[in-house]
Amino acid sequence: MTGTYAGAVTNAPVPDPRAGLLPPRTPDLESLRLLVLVADLGSLGRAAERLRISQPSASRRLSTLERGLGLVLVDRTRRGSRPTLAGQVVAGHARRVLDELDQLLAGAGRLRDRREAELRVAASLTIAEYLLPAWISELRGRRPELYIGLQVTNSEQVPELVESGEADIGFIEGPRLSRVMSTRQVAEDRLVVVVDPAHPWARRHEPLSARELSRAPLVLRESGSGTRQTLDRALHLAGCERVRPLVELGSTAAVRGAVIAGTGPSVLSELAVRGDIAEGRLIGVDVAGVDLTRDLRAVWPTGRRLVGPAAELVTVARRAFTAGRAPGA
Repeated sequence: MTGTYAGAVTNAPVPDPRAGLLPPRTPDLESLRLLVLVADLGSLGRAAERLRISQPSASRRLSTLERGLGLVLVDRTRRGSRPTLAGQVVAGHARRVLDELDQLLAGAGRLRDRREAELRVAASLTIAEYLLPAWISELRGRRPELYIGLQVTNSEQVPELVESGEADIGFIEGPRLSRVMSTRQVAEDRLVVVVDPAHPWARRHEPLSARELSRAPLVLRESGSGTRQTLDRALHLAGCERVRPLVELGSTAAVRGAVIAGTGPSVLSELAVRGDIAEGRLIGVDVAGVDLTRDLRAVWPTGRRLVGPAAELVTVARRAFTAGRAPGA
């Protein structure tokens, strides 16, 4: 039983005297702008002229606004148009809405300008040391006003920095992503087995087997690095167990220095050891049955469109890769 009676109160809804009327419709911003101009100028015609619409269109728009709100907002007379009392109240609210909108657009513009003037990059060590400097130099040549901040870490950490918003674009060298992301190949690299000139492998005439490589104590990058991921994956695909490192070091330069000093063999990016091999500080050793090539990729959050300086940097990187693969390059 519903209703009220002496000594008891129920939660029955109070009848709405406006029952049967449709709820107010959310007005569009241009209609609010029109109402404010009519209130300020005292003329529907001049308000229409300011908005660059015809007077009949302005009149229809105002009528639609009134019907949507269920209020008479403007008195139209031969001497002009004047807001009613309700129109004055609604116009006051409309001014605040439009002011807030202007602030929103201005704030978005400042954020957009800052985004266009700043690029935050996260990259794995090999890419950061051997490729990114040239890419950044070319991008800065096109955009001298651009500030570029670079965080260097391993391939496992780069996606986390990008997804958290600490970086606008990331570059990785590993075959495995720590999370689902959009990716695009920007370059290609090859890992090389290297030893110092006094190591027994330096005098080998036949390639190493995958099993020999997997069982050898190696000087390696840390777990989570793209170089380590690529090596582990290549040996797994060749039917071998993962390597057991002799030493794990946190940078390519440290690993390279340890190999040159005679600590033991390693597997490093060709980009990092090309000069050492050419000058005889390191010896490259062939390996049979193991694919040590890898894609270098840009990464960014899935569902987010790559725009601005981040998109331009990816284009620069891909163009450099394509030029490097061209015949005669």
